[in-house]
Amino acid sequence: MKILSVASEIFPYVKTGGLADVAGALPNALLAAGVEMHSLLPGYPAVMAALGTAEAVLRFNDLFGGPARVLAGRVFALDAPHLFARGGLLYGHGDDAMRFAALGWAAAEIGFGAIPRFVPDVVHGHDWQAGLAPAYLHYRGGQRPGTVFTVHNLAFQGQFPAHLFGAMRLPPEAFAVEGVEYYGGIGFLKAALRLSDRLTTVSPTYAEEIRTDESGMGLGGLLRERGAALVGILNGIDTGVWNPATDSLLAAQYDAGRLGARAENKAALQQALGLARNPDAMLVGVISRLVWQKGMDLLLTAIPALAAAGAQLGVLGAGEHGLEEGFMVAARAYPGVVGVRLGYDEALAHLIQGGADVIAVPSRFEPCGLTQLCALRYGAVPLVTRVGGLADTVIDTNEMALAAGVGTGFVFSPVAPETLGCALRRAAAAWRDQSAWQGLQRNGMKTDVSWARPAAHYAALYRELVH
Repeated sequence: MKILSVASEIFPYVKTGGLADVAGALPNALLAAGVEMHSLLPGYPAVMAALGTAEAVLRFNDLFGGPARVLAGRVFALDAPHLFARGGLLYGHGDDAMRFAALGWAAAEIGFGAIPRFVPDVVHGHDWQAGLAPAYLHYRGGQRPGTVFTVHNLAFQGQFPAHLFGAMRLPPEAFAVEGVEYYGGIGFLKAALRLSDRLTTVSPTYAEEIRTDESGMGLGGLLRERGAALVGILNGIDTGVWNPATDSLLAAQYDAGRLGARAENKAALQQALGLARNPDAMLVGVISRLVWQKGMDLLLTAIPALAAAGAQLGVLGAGEHGLEEGFMVAARAYPGVVGVRLGYDEALAHLIQGGADVIAVPSRFEPCGLTQLCALRYGAVPLVTRVGGLADTVIDTNEMALAAGVGTGFVFSPVAPETLGCALRRAAAAWRDQSAWQGLQRNGMKTDVSWARPAAHYAALYRELVH
């Protein structure tokens, strides 16, 4: 069975978030399930450089404003210089509608057999940037591959003005409620949710949450209507890349039987972030976009209490200017206690997982989250809100969980400063009993966070759709 995956970013070629990690890991994970998946992504400069002299397997004389071709290497890349040969941000350009319409058009052409050596049984799109692929397949008619669409974050919907519709090569009937029209404009995500054969999102709890008006972000009614086609499949992580026993980005490698080696990573992390070298301080790590969704404003309010309790905070991330500035102010106000690195640094992200005692993910909503999965793998105890994939992956260390020996972290709700403070106090109390703490670490490290089970779910979904 052959699957074409369509995504706007794929690790290790280009990455801004978890979508790239998922799109990069899933093809390899599916091999064990007997599924051949090839990926199509835009030919950004970094992608073209990585592919080098790859073979052109499909050409377009005019793809929304210029010639283009599809190159075949380890992935398919849509080489359309007039759309993608730009530096800087991947998204946020004035012509994003046409850039990602082109990605959908190319995916549909491949779906209809334009590359004879790879004719997919299913086209699987990821997030709004791939949202028009199922529309182009649907409206062309005739024998077509099945379509699966995965929502990684419903908050990003790809909405554009109606006057662009004429340039998108869709038939007039597509501009309707049953098609791509969304509140008088064009909705890429809405189109995919309406027209794909099967819908998935990245955790079972998030699949339930987005069917409500409160969390459906304007699409709850449509998702309720399409409920029979929607399933939540939990993400995994690449356990080859994220493996503390072999991770060359750590100061010291370790496993569940050698937790003492984490002390060397903690010391290296404290040095990297300008924190006081104190092995007895509970070090809370954060690897996150610094935005409201991630609850970073709540974490700012908790810093005085953390400092008073003798804990430390290490932050890696970037996002809203006000939150970036807030953490920098906190770092100046609490030298040696709060350390901040703005931006993203892959090596530092690994060191935080390998050296922090707690990884905090206080999100207001979280479709799945990969940070807490890496934390479990690395023996950094996750502290998370009871939402989405966080609720599905972390077992709260309450009294009964402690007695049963099954807790893996600290889960709190509702999302508020008071409940976050309570969770941090519970973590600090548990930290003082190092024997029990190591039990939490080992529980987390035993958790299967690989792609094995999710890949099996996807393979079953593809087979059900095809047969």
